[in-house]
Amino acid sequence: MYQDTLTRIKNALMRGKQKVKVPYSTFDMSVLEVLAKMGYIDSLQRKGRGVKRIIDIKLKYIERGKPAITNFKFTSIPSRNIYSGYRALKSSHQGYGHYVVSTPKGVFEGGEAKRQKVGGKVLFEIW
Repeated sequence: MYQDTLTRIKNALMRGKQKVKVPYSTFDMSVLEVLAKMGYIDSLQRKGRGVKRIIDIKLKYIERGKPAITNFKFTSIPSRNIYSGYRALKSSHQGYGHYVVSTPKGVFEGGEAKRQKVGGKVLFEIW
């Protein structure tokens, strides 16, 4: 699930790693593509075949080795799913953060979901 992937990324950032490898899933890949589009990770690449597929993620650091991802908060967890209409999607952390939303049209950043006028499950908030 995406929670494990994000936790692996956070742990690698805290250790100062340049790359991290995570198990492949289609949903994780779409979440990571959204993060790459928002500028939180440098690049990602799918490697391997069959059961041994992985996603190789190149992490992004800004000035003086500070990670691009400060923190994130899981909004929806397996025991509590939070759904939101597009009108209720607001900015996160006074405009410095983003929500990631899973919609019927795919996984989007909160602002993009609002522009496309589609709501869905709010996965997490990242800043």
